[in-house]
Amino acid sequence: MTPSKLRPGRYVLFGALGLSLVAGGVVAQAALTKNPAEVRAGDYALDSGHGKITWSVNHLGFSTYYGQFVNVKADLKLNPANPSASSLTATIPLTDVAPNDDRLKAHLQTADFFDTANHPTATFVSRSVTVDAANANEATVVGDLTLRGVTRPVTMEVTFNQAGTAMGSYKTGFDGEATIKRSEFGINYALPAISDEVKLHIEGEFNIVQ
Repeated sequence: MTPSKLRPGRYVLFGALGLSLVAGGVVAQAALTKNPAEVRAGDYALDSGHGKITWSVNHLGFSTYYGQFVNVKADLKLNPANPSASSLTATIPLTDVAPNDDRLKAHLQTADFFDTANHPTATFVSRSVTVDAANANEATVVGDLTLRGVTRPVTMEVTFNQAGTAMGSYKTGFDGEATIKRSEFGINYALPAISDEVKLHIEGEFNIVQ
């Protein structure tokens, strides 16, 4: 049906709906912010469907091998007015590792690697949050990583992406990078053929807790 054949009332109705959709999109977009000072303070919980840890190692010099930890749980206390008062705690289920290889997944559960029979989870607890003086969207988070019953300090470089209301909830999102040495946690299997250094990329969308 062409616009000329539409009844006037229906045409007005469709036009009003179209304008409301456009206006709604503009409002939703305007509600998002990339300025960390504008983020709501409060307690946040990680959306596990949009939060994971990707790890990579050098494999025998032939490739960089990637895998992921999924179903991560994390709690964030966010204080934009005083970022140093913010904190992050996370629990990583080591059985929920996704290396895209069933045999490797089973091997990672053994004492050669994670020893999940005795240590099914790893944890991270932040000790300090320091915002970059030159870029308020960048911060350094120092905390304690406990893996296989061993606790070591880890430094994570974090980037704030944006915050705002989307998909029915107020949320904020970050990406992070860190590097650890697995030998410091007692994981010595196949060193040095498989690299001691493990690079971590952390991504997370956090929903505010109502």
